[in-house]
Amino acid sequence: MSDELARIAAALERMSPSPEAAPDFDAADAFVWHVEPDRLAPVPKVSRVDLSLLIGVERSRNTLLVNTRQFAKGLPANNALLWGARGMGKSSLVKAIHAQILTEGLPLKIVELQREDLPSVTRLLGQLRSSEARFVLFCDDLSFSHDDEHYKSLKAVLDGGIEGRPENVIFYATSNRRHLMPRDMIENERSSAINPGEAVEEKVSLSDRFGLWLGFHPCTQDEYLAMIHGYCAHFGIAYDEAELRAEAIEWQATRGARSGRVAWQYVTDLAGRKGVALA
Repeated sequence: MSDELARIAAALERMSPSPEAAPDFDAADAFVWHVEPDRLAPVPKVSRVDLSLLIGVERSRNTLLVNTRQFAKGLPANNALLWGARGMGKSSLVKAIHAQILTEGLPLKIVELQREDLPSVTRLLGQLRSSEARFVLFCDDLSFSHDDEHYKSLKAVLDGGIEGRPENVIFYATSNRRHLMPRDMIENERSSAINPGEAVEEKVSLSDRFGLWLGFHPCTQDEYLAMIHGYCAHFGIAYDEAELRAEAIEWQATRGARSGRVAWQYVTDLAGRKGVALA
């Protein structure tokens, strides 16, 4: 019997995965969290734009920059939810501010977490908690749909459970929805629940757990054109003002929207026609 137990124990040991090596947080300033197996992959070069090129979001930019700087210095700071119109630079702002903090000589890491990996967040926080570095945990395009239980994992980031959120971690999320879920989902639960108030309170209260709510709204035509002018000046794209204005307005009209993303798409097309590299 003892030989049989020994063989079983040896087989289980071979089947069990070896412990993951501790992350090398000196390898980069940015990481992406992956699961199966859990690992933090360093990102040598982050895809981002210069902070000065983000036009029309000055109030949100200044608020988030101050908050992030406080955190990088080891001072109190809030989790932040950047919500609102598509293509208005929410995720670009988070990455640009991280770069700005680094240029100021303050040590700060950014870790991107995918929404579908939220159930693993407790394991991720355990790895970050063990480091002396300070981390912005970033989740882009965060939202929840019907029967989506991932929102429960989000509480581990915002509240931290019995251990509390690690002192060296702050959470920034972007979303098109202020309450992180569709309005019809909230109304459906209110109408069908025995206690309508309690039925939605747990989910709606998620957004209340963010200390900062930064709203992003559709830009005006003047702001849209200012974005394009800023990109052209930054990348050295020569243009005729009247021609650019006519083309840019036609470009946004064909897409049915004005936003920073649409401005960038027009500039990409213009740069290609002018033979200018966007690097």
